[in-house]
Amino acid sequence: MAAEIVNLRQYRKEKQRQERERTAEQNRVRFGRDKAQRREDETDRRRSEQDLDGKQIDPESDKPAG
Repeated sequence: MAAEIVNLRQYRKEKQRQERERTAEQNRVRFGRDKAQRREDETDRRRSEQDLDGKQIDPESDKPAG
């Protein structure tokens, strides 16, 4: 009955890889958005900036004539 020989360095590296993959999967679920969603958010941001700029009051036009 011979025991299975395990290289501890390889075991630690594999364990570390699995932990990184688990963390990456959690981050993908937590922060991940597809390209269409990012593009839609960018379009909404630009539209709201343009809308806000359009409502800005020009200080030169507010001066009384005379």
